[in-house]
Amino acid sequence: MQKRRLAGDPDPRAQLERILRVDHAGEYGAKRIYEGQLSVLKTAPSTPTIRHMLKQELEHLDTFNRLLPQRRVRPTLLTPLWHVGGFAMGAATALLGEKAAMACTEAVEEVIDAHYARQVEALGDAEPELRATIEKFRADEIEHRDTARNEGASEAPAYPLLSRGIKAITRGAIWLSERV
Repeated sequence: MQKRRLAGDPDPRAQLERILRVDHAGEYGAKRIYEGQLSVLKTAPSTPTIRHMLKQELEHLDTFNRLLPQRRVRPTLLTPLWHVGGFAMGAATALLGEKAAMACTEAVEEVIDAHYARQVEALGDAEPELRATIEKFRADEIEHRDTARNEGASEAPAYPLLSRGIKAITRGAIWLSERV
């Protein structure tokens, strides 16, 4: 059953546009974060793990690269900002060390898990194929979060501050990408 719309809620078409736009932006940003981390960590022990996560993000991005034109939805106008910002976030956290890079992944993926869960709920029974795609990608993001935790994310320098900051940036990027 689909959630009842309230005054001010986007109509179904606008909601679909927001979902596709923000998910494309998020997958693009994730790709850039991992590219930034790999540019710094190059041959670190965590490199194969980061490459695996990047490979999955590239598959997600490829899906949204196909869906946007199929559904006649434009990408966010903020893509140039996410291009630079995602890489910078990845590189900066990697410069703090592998644990900080993992803390970045954990924080981003925790926010994305909740974000994708809200999208699945909002879609309800509408758009079953898109819903299944989002549920599959959500499972991958949860795997990334759990991997980062197992790799010592909480041992990063200034972990609570780093985690809160990255979560706030991620939430802001989601809000902006849905709308711009």
